[in-house]
Order: sequence, then C-alpha cells, then structure tokens
Amino acid sequence: MSADPLTTALKHGTTLGMVWAAILILCGIISLALPVVAGISTAIALSVLVLVSGVIHLTTAPVAGGFGGYLWRTLVGIVYIIGGIWLFMHPVLGLVSFTLVLGFIFLLEGIFYIIGFFQIRSTGGAAWLLVDGIVTLVLAFLILAHWPSSSAWAIATIVGVNLLISGITRLMALSAIRAALNTAA
Repeated sequence: MSADPLTTALKHGTTLGMVWAAILILCGIISLALPVVAGISTAIALSVLVLVSGVIHLTTAPVAGGFGGYLWRTLVGIVYIIGGIWLFMHPVLGLVSFTLVLGFIFLLEGIFYIIGFFQIRSTGGAAWLLVDGIVTLVLAFLILAHWPSSSAWAIATIVGVNLLISGITRLMALSAIRAALNTAA
C-alpha cells in the first residue's frame, strides 16, 4: 500500500523543519559558548550586509526609472555604504545599537507568538508557541532593562538562548505533527 501523497509531502516538510530546528539549536549553543565573539561577529556581519545593500542601491540606481529615482537610490546607496563602513570600523558601537533594536524586535516577536498561540491553541503542539513567546518576551525585557551596559555579552547570550529555545520548540512541535501523521497513516 502506497503512502498518501499529502502525508508524504507533510512528512518531508517536517523533516526539513526538524533539520532547521537542529541548526537553530547548534547556533544557539555556539552563541552561548562564545558570547563576546558571537556578539562582535554579529555586528561585523550586520555591517557587511549594510555595505552590500549600499552597493546594490548604487548598482540599481541607473534603472530606477527617472532622474528622481536615480538620485534617491544613489543617495541611499551612499548613506548605506558610509554606514556600513562606519559599523565595520566600530563594531562595538554597532553592537550596542543593534542590542537596543533587537530588544524591541524580541518584544514584538514575543507578543505576536503569544497572540498566535491563542489563534491555534487547539492544535497539537501549540503550547510550544506559547512557551516560545513567553521566553522571547523575557529575553526582550532582559535586553531593554540592562541596555547598554550589558551589550558586549548580552546580545550573543540572548540570541543564543532565543535560537536554542526556538529550535527546541520547533523540534517538539514538528515531532508532535510527525507523530500525528504516523498515527494517521
């Protein structure tokens, strides 16, 4: 007897999701083990992304559709490049700023996860979304309450915990889905 194509596709999707969850867990462990290195590395990676965005703005400016679009993209590209170079040359100051922004991102993420839980609470494994939302809110409050004094180590530690919890909660939720699929088959 062959498996239902939908069940097979869902099992394949959960497998990919479980691989992603394992990667999140591994990245969380690395970030927790080396918080200062991970924090500075995050700031440097962010500066490179800003710099690349500036180059993309400049290279796409000629096709922006008119002089106004060209001028706007060129100016934005220049600002991005200057900002990216500055962040690259001052990764600690970039890290402090990034820590504040991340605190607000985690605050919103936690609120959205908790709201999402109430919309799917009857689904198997939905409680893990609530756990993720609560932990993310706690992390947001830790960042915002101690900013900027703990930026040098907090960003990597908090991101590490967030990655670890997100990976574990996704792994548990996907395991529940996989178990339900196996029971239905």
